[in-house]
Amino acid sequence: MTALISASGDITAADAEVLVVGVFSGEDAPVLPESLAGVDAAFGGRLAEQLAVLGNTGSASSLTRLPAPDALAAKLVYAVGLGDADDLDDETLRRAAGTAVRAAFGKDSAAIVFEGDPEATAVGAALAAYRFEGYKTDGNGDAAPAEVRVYGASDAAIAKATVLADSVALVKDWADTPANLLRPPTFAVEIEQAALDAGLEVEILNAEALSAGGYGGVLAVGGGSSAEPRLVRLSYRPEGATQHVALVGKGITFDSGGINIKPGAGMWDMKGDMAGAAAVVGATIAAAKLGLNVDVTCTVALAENMLSGSSFRPSDVITIRNGMTVEVLNTDAEGRLVLADAISRALEDEPDALYDVATLTGGQLIALGRRTMGLMGTDTETERLRRIGETTGEHGWPMPFPEDIVKLMESPIADVSQCATGLKRDGHMVQGGIFLSKFVPEELPWAHLDIAGPADSDSTYGYIAKGATGFPVRTLVAALEEFAA
Repeated sequence: MTALISASGDITAADAEVLVVGVFSGEDAPVLPESLAGVDAAFGGRLAEQLAVLGNTGSASSLTRLPAPDALAAKLVYAVGLGDADDLDDETLRRAAGTAVRAAFGKDSAAIVFEGDPEATAVGAALAAYRFEGYKTDGNGDAAPAEVRVYGASDAAIAKATVLADSVALVKDWADTPANLLRPPTFAVEIEQAALDAGLEVEILNAEALSAGGYGGVLAVGGGSSAEPRLVRLSYRPEGATQHVALVGKGITFDSGGINIKPGAGMWDMKGDMAGAAAVVGATIAAAKLGLNVDVTCTVALAENMLSGSSFRPSDVITIRNGMTVEVLNTDAEGRLVLADAISRALEDEPDALYDVATLTGGQLIALGRRTMGLMGTDTETERLRRIGETTGEHGWPMPFPEDIVKLMESPIADVSQCATGLKRDGHMVQGGIFLSKFVPEELPWAHLDIAGPADSDSTYGYIAKGATGFPVRTLVAALEEFAA
């Protein structure tokens, strides 16, 4: 595991194998900030010229490797572009630090010297140091540097970056774990252990308790699997907190689609259909480790949606925890059913706000792509998360609930239809949000976060590696910080 360390002093004497310096974009050559005067002098005043010859003009996240001259303590210099100095923001710093740290895999240590907010640099470096170890018998390639020093970062900034990165790493580990190794009972135990280590209270409901408690959605979805479903609740109660936020997550450890079985192409990705549950657990653990002054209750519904003789069916009517009935039209729209149960239970604690997170719909990908989550709910909370996402780099966009789509969610035989009448695809993403809105009081500040795309990346960029991303742990933590203020 990479140790993040606060650093200060003469950067030419930086005790690291790799010295990472940030340069700004220029017309013909990168522009060196004044803080790099000593490093430039070590290159005979020609660092910008050498970088330009090698094609680096300082564009954001560009990277050039150079052997360090004798006047520097480091063996190598990595010059990373920060783009236009006037446009420098925290996400540029996070991505630049991430690019550098990933390039330093296989090296013992690195030291980063950037302009701008050192905390953002520290977060990007810490996030990029993650690697899913996997199951290769001969190892998984070069390891991240054992130490990364961030110049100008305070001890508090380093501590916070470490907590955030650790929580994101936990989410990534769970979301990348194969489904045969993380079925609902196993996932519940792993959540319990991580939560107890963070000082949280834990409650786990097994199938018998779910039946006694009237959790019809979780039981229906999990009924086709030999691995029984679970509902896990975590509680963080700091002394003196005046606000209470409920976090709810979809934890489908594998989604075959059930009777409405998915196509084989891409089904392997369904091991990550529990990323929403993992994210809210990670955010709750981070809140506890950071000591945020806000009560947090985290409720996650864990089930495996499989095809068998005991699977639920299209046309079934099920009863949710709060007593509402749902007409099932598509067993592959299972996430909203377990969320309805979890939301209903979370509301019994009378929170001041509620956020639910789920890899809910393919419609999110169609509407917003792989890097922008869909936000639905009350204006206050969708706007809060949109604004926070701009600062964390975990972008979201508020979506409407059009009247015509709301009308399509009416059922002739139950309180609400699970999907649009006739299985119409109109507004597929917002159908999920409209369904969930039926279980949330109109006066409660609420947001539904559809992370179907952003929960996983098909490529590597900045501090994001290919695979699970840990999205949107940092946004949720930032929102909890606002409630704690």
